[in-house]
Amino acid sequence: MRDTTASTFHTNATPADIESASKVLRGVVHRTALARSERLTDAIGAPVLLKREDTQKCRSFKVRGAYARMSLLSAAERERGVVCASAGNHAQGIAYSCAHLKVHGTIYLPSNTPRQKRNRIAAIGGDWVEQVIVDGTFDKANALAQEAARATGRTYVHPYDDPMTIAGQGTIGVELLEQMPENTAAVLVPVGGGGLLAGIATWIRAKRPEIKIIGVEPEGAASMHAALHAGEPITLASVDPFVDGTAVGRAGALAYDATRLYVDDVFVVPEGAVCTEMLDLYQSDGVIAEPAGALASTAIRSYLSTPEERERYLGDSDGAIIAIVSGGNNDLTRYAEVMERSLRHEGLRHYFLVTFPQQPGALRLFLQDVLGPHDDIVHFEYTKKNNRESGPAVVGIDIAAKDDIDGLRRRMADSPLHVEELHADSEIFRLII
Repeated sequence: MRDTTASTFHTNATPADIESASKVLRGVVHRTALARSERLTDAIGAPVLLKREDTQKCRSFKVRGAYARMSLLSAAERERGVVCASAGNHAQGIAYSCAHLKVHGTIYLPSNTPRQKRNRIAAIGGDWVEQVIVDGTFDKANALAQEAARATGRTYVHPYDDPMTIAGQGTIGVELLEQMPENTAAVLVPVGGGGLLAGIATWIRAKRPEIKIIGVEPEGAASMHAALHAGEPITLASVDPFVDGTAVGRAGALAYDATRLYVDDVFVVPEGAVCTEMLDLYQSDGVIAEPAGALASTAIRSYLSTPEERERYLGDSDGAIIAIVSGGNNDLTRYAEVMERSLRHEGLRHYFLVTFPQQPGALRLFLQDVLGPHDDIVHFEYTKKNNRESGPAVVGIDIAAKDDIDGLRRRMADSPLHVEELHADSEIFRLII
């Protein structure tokens, strides 16, 4: 996918900028660990290493770019203050930078930003920051933030499409080259607006051009993938906000240019697979990752799990693979939804609309004759209609193995009950689940 002939494409963030940002950030941010994942290494048969930016200050890589950019503010700009928009992590980086550089900031947040992130922004920034909650997506919040900056003369600090923000994110690449094994085959990077990918790719391509650089996006917000296919950044018709850290409807222009020049591929993974990986990271690796933080390691299982796949995408079936765990700001109240999405993606949870005749024994028939020995009802919502001979119930069933669904469907078809399976794209499903 990389266009090595497109000399007119460029990003203003250079390796020299990244080196300068690295000096600015020395003593400000943590040098995060590059840790081996035994789970993923065993699963694919090649070394897998996790760059643990979830342990960074503010629990995300975003503080790197925010501080690098704000460190360049003039005295007059610091006096006027800054404005930004964020789904949460950039906001925390701005809040940290405001508090430490003594600069007032106003932060515009989309309404889907998890409460945990909002509370952290307030705790980190203190009296130096003000939050403005916007009813809509990141892109709407971003537009309002830019408008406020123009109206007040304050500096707008872009979350991903500013040269020095990109340079700050690229300091992860500086650390990686000092930490990674010599036989590293690839670095996988989560993509929202593309600043993290642009920064890391700019540095690694200059220093270790043989290493594959791959971006990873969720299906519901694959703006960089769409831009590469269109030949320019385009605005997505809709964005799934679940992977909130990367729920960006249009890839950054500078980030797009860097991706065209330096990135080998952009993988797209389903949100359900991300949820499964979040649970595996927690249960096996002891890593509490937010959805965006699990994107890169999700792609390893989805695209690089066999020697043949690694040979196809990387040209190397045995080299080490590095996944950037970009953040760990996950609201624990979301884990019920994470589990739900994971089970549906794995084919282990299904929902049905079952019409029961309003007569004794109807439910017993369903339990005895339809359910298998290892099937478990996890959701049951029944509405009785007083003047009707039957009533519908929404029934959620967990099965022990993916293939068990065939037997369950067959027993449902053979029963006297009317059963309709509810699919995730149906209006009824979205209304009640």
